[in-house]
Formats: sequence, structure tokens, C-alpha cells
Amino acid sequence: MRVLVIGSGGREHALCRSLKLDPQVAELHCAPGNPGIEEVSAVHPVDPLDPGQVAELATRLRVDLVVVGPEAPLVAGVSDAVREAGIACFGPSSEAAMIEGSKAFAKEVMKAADVPTARARACTSEEEAAAALDEFGAPYVVKDDGLAAGKGVVVTEDREQALAHARACSRVVIEEYLDGPEVSLFALCDGSTAVPLQPAQDFKRAYDGDAGPNTGGMGAYTPLPWAPEGLTEQTMREVVHPTIAELSRRGLPYQGVLYVGLALTAKGPKVVEFNARFGDPETQVILDRLETPLGGLLMAAATGELGLDPVFKEGSAVTVVIAAENYPEAPVKGDVITGLQETEHAYVLHAGTKWAGDDIVSNGGRVLSVVGNGPDQETARRNAYDLVERIGLRGSHYRTDIAR
Repeated sequence: MRVLVIGSGGREHALCRSLKLDPQVAELHCAPGNPGIEEVSAVHPVDPLDPGQVAELATRLRVDLVVVGPEAPLVAGVSDAVREAGIACFGPSSEAAMIEGSKAFAKEVMKAADVPTARARACTSEEEAAAALDEFGAPYVVKDDGLAAGKGVVVTEDREQALAHARACSRVVIEEYLDGPEVSLFALCDGSTAVPLQPAQDFKRAYDGDAGPNTGGMGAYTPLPWAPEGLTEQTMREVVHPTIAELSRRGLPYQGVLYVGLALTAKGPKVVEFNARFGDPETQVILDRLETPLGGLLMAAATGELGLDPVFKEGSAVTVVIAAENYPEAPVKGDVITGLQETEHAYVLHAGTKWAGDDIVSNGGRVLSVVGNGPDQETARRNAYDLVERIGLRGSHYRTDIAR
């Protein structure tokens, strides 16, 4: 099959790397891509938020499958335009993608489907926000209702900080704090059925010890040896299947990946958030361990033909994000990157990079994802950090406690 991946980040590099390893994928394209993706795929200039441009490119390349990586193109309707052009697409419709595009919509769907989640209030005024903060108490959880690239959530003990975040957003969802470790579970959905991938854990705070502001994610690992037995089956039964059934009931069949962010509370798993796409950086480690060829899986989801659960390799994978100076506030761009050569058990996925003459330079907040693997978590972790320490990027920072 011929496949086109839409996006330019670390998640898309991971997708392209895995698709390149699938013997069924005869031709691989990515738009707009990045310097790392260029090593495994043909790249094409395109505005990923322009549904017409994407559909035209997919038609011109005569691809069999389009895989939409980021959330913004999904909400913009890219998958709808691709399907209208008669091409299979992995990614939900713009209406179904509102499961991520609007936190309030997601809460409404969860309530209708009886999915366990935090109590919440949607607020459009400062008075409503203040009342909701007082109702739920500290720690305060305030979420921008719309897309915010993983950085629209404030969790704080400071009521004024929480209120300031609410004030800065036109609409917010304020909810009770869910205590307990967080887990990410991705489910591939074909409109009527769903199959799970292996759970992973990511690290949202910028600095060691979960200090600093929320980010898009500073690292991840899989599998989770400490996760409760039967967690995946319970999540599919109590969360994923009821959610896609409720979306279908509303005339919004869900095709793509449903990302379930869970908090393992004392009262059982509860949904923190839904996303309508593969999470970044969890995708990097999950695909490293995936044994089932990726292209066939994504095509089956896009065409309503999902069958058996995917198979995963033994061992562990850890990814560490190298971020630009001043990330996440105002990341510095344009610094030269060195030391990108892979080792026997670790490799680099590009996230925010571009060419500057003959040099690869930083071009985003999260610049690189370094993936290490091994027979156990500690070995995978060591392999990842060994490569991280060889990479040069002025002013960059990374967490040293991923998967510790």
C-alpha cells in the first residue's frame, strides 16, 4: 500500500519509522515532515490545516491510506476531505474529533455513556469559574475547553493562579482533582469495534520531580510493570466501548485512535482526558514495542476491519524529550544540533527541527525524542540517556528522572 502521513513532529516521525518497517507499505509519504522524517519517507510541502490541500496531495500521490497525526488537522476537517476524495483515512471526522476539540463535549459524552471521570463544570465567566473553584476545592484543575497543544491545563494549589488561567480562556472546564498515578491507553477504533495498544506513562511537568509548568510531555515509557492486573480490559469495557457506542448513537462513528488519559484513583480508574490522536511522546515508546505491522493495523481501522489485538515485543522502551531553551514559555529556535547518530539500542526521532544550510537546527519547543530499548526498563532507560548525553543543543534541557 501507499501511505501518506500528515504532520511534522516526533509522533509523526515515530509513525513513519514504524510504517517504513511494514513490508506491506510499498511507498511512504509525509507532509510537511521534518529532517528526520526525510530519512525514511518522501516529504511534501502542505498546509496540514487545509483540508483541500491535503486531499489534493493524497489524490495526486495516489495513496491508499492517509494517517493524520496531530489533533488540529482533525478538528479542521482533514479526514472528512480525504474520505470525500475516496481515500481511506485513519483519523476521526471533525465532529467526532471534538472529543478532544472540546473538553465540555467530552464530558457530555462521558456522562451519557456512564464513563467514570471527575465531576466538572463548564464555565464562560469569571463568576462561574470562581464558584466552580470553590465547589471542588484545591488542588484546582482548570482546562482550556479548546485545543491547546497539551499545554491548556493548570493544576495548582493557588486559587488566584487558577482563576487567572480561567480568565485567559474564553471557556474552561473546571473539575475535581483526581489523585493517583496517570496512565495513557490508546485504542484503535474502526467505527464500531476497538482494540487496545499497550499502556504507557508520560511525564507532563517540565522539570525533575514533576516540578515546573505543564508541557506537551517530557518523556514516556512502556510497559508499566506496576499497573493493576486487568487494567487494559477494564478500560476497554468501562471507557472505550461505551464511548464509541455513544458517539455512534449520535451519528459520529469513530475511526482512528482514541487516547484515554486515566488516573488510577482509590475508587478505580477514571478518565482525565480524551485525545483524538496518538499521544506524544507515548507513541514513540509504544510503536518501538509494537510487533504487529503498523500499516495493516491502521488500514484495518480506517476501513472497518479491525480484528485481533495487536502483539507487542518483550522488553521495555523509554523516550526522553530534549527541549529548547526556555521551553515551554518562549522556546529559543535556530540553534545547531549535533550528535544525532543512533546507537545499537537507541535512536533519535525529530520533533521540532529544520534544515539551515547543511545544519539541522532547533525549530520548536520539544526538539527531539530519544528512544532507548532493552530487555528491561532500567536497561532501556540507560540506553536512552547514553544517547541523550551525546547530543549537543545549546541551552537545551531534559528531565533526568524519566522511568526512574
